[in-house]
Amino acid sequence: MPASPSPSDLLRALGRGDLAGTRELRLPGIVSEFPREIFGLADTLELLDLSGGSLSALPHDLGRLRKLRVLFCSGTRFERLPPSLGDCPALGQIGFRSTGLRDVPAESLPPFLRWLTLTDNRIERLPGALGNRPLLQKLMLAGNRLRDLPNTLAAAPNLELLRLSANGFEALPAWLVELPRLAWLSWSGNPCEPELGRAEGAAVAWSHLECGERLGEGASGWVHRGIWRPDGEGTGRPVALKLFKGAMTSDGLPEREMAACLAAGPHPHLAGALGRVTAHPDRKQGLVMPLLPADWRVLAGPPSLESCSRDVYDPGSGLSAARALRLARGIAAAAAHLHATGLLHGDLYGHNVLWDGQAGAAVLSDFGAASALPGGSLGAALQRIEVRAFGILLGELLALIPDGDPALCDLERACTAADPSRRPLMAEVVHALNGFG
Repeated sequence: MPASPSPSDLLRALGRGDLAGTRELRLPGIVSEFPREIFGLADTLELLDLSGGSLSALPHDLGRLRKLRVLFCSGTRFERLPPSLGDCPALGQIGFRSTGLRDVPAESLPPFLRWLTLTDNRIERLPGALGNRPLLQKLMLAGNRLRDLPNTLAAAPNLELLRLSANGFEALPAWLVELPRLAWLSWSGNPCEPELGRAEGAAVAWSHLECGERLGEGASGWVHRGIWRPDGEGTGRPVALKLFKGAMTSDGLPEREMAACLAAGPHPHLAGALGRVTAHPDRKQGLVMPLLPADWRVLAGPPSLESCSRDVYDPGSGLSAARALRLARGIAAAAAHLHATGLLHGDLYGHNVLWDGQAGAAVLSDFGAASALPGGSLGAALQRIEVRAFGILLGELLALIPDGDPALCDLERACTAADPSRRPLMAEVVHALNGFG
């Protein structure tokens, strides 16, 4: 199979006019000025990736790219979101992460905006026009300088995922808990976040660990197979090691993820943590975690550019009713445990569920979006946001079985009710699920 052309090769081909009909163009790390030849693709270009490099401006006539749906400019040098974005008639997804962005003018927001990523910037305020984009579904704002949100977002009918971690919120907007479709929320690392409970788990010296093959990689770090020898000798215990990258993720700060994972404590349906890595030679932070069986796998793939806020399942996926019910019970029990502990998972998704692929045994993983819950009525209202996330997952499980149980379908509808106050709490969901089968 021939090698894919490099970004430099693509840029040269663009200059020669060889890319007619192209729908996706990725030029990461090599563009310092917008190549005007891109306008030659205006009739077909749908995705443009100009991330990295020293690009700091876009042309005023960007709207000529009338079919452009996705634009990535992360890691560039924009201090102001370009107003010409608002002239792109089909643009729905915009990514300007880690650019030094300070200013988001109202005119930069295209009419069909669906997914906006402004993670790790210097933004202090957002325009009220943001709430006037009816298709807005995902809003990624972690790692900025925000103290509030435009009140117009209170009327956002389709907002489902919101990342507010590592900002300056003294209080969460009161209307957040009333949004009809909000399901995935994080606010860790803000002044309004309560202190986490006492973190369990041992301090594990790096010298007592043997780091093996890499098992996977996520936004916040790498997971390796490892051996833990608590006394520094002997055969040791097989474990998983998660070593953090140490940078801001789309969900928040890695140190908050570690603290939440430890504070959650042990539970049979949580991936959990055994301890925190200490004395790493490169000063990396890390967690020692139980090692799952080698044949366990993720339940679903993460959302795609097309699905936006919905996981992607293998077309050949299928479940028996018994397996689906066991999966649902396990994840509901894990979420209920977290809520009782004072934590919101924030990312309750099929792609964060690991399962045995056979009987339905499963654990919930990845605490990158976890936040500490306040007490009282506000805490209960925030829990009901996550109940909607569970209801969406339950609906996805029901779609994988031949004939859904009508009572389970009723529970799904209750969990996803448009009026959040009418949703059950997770402990009530667990009770209902235990009454099935």
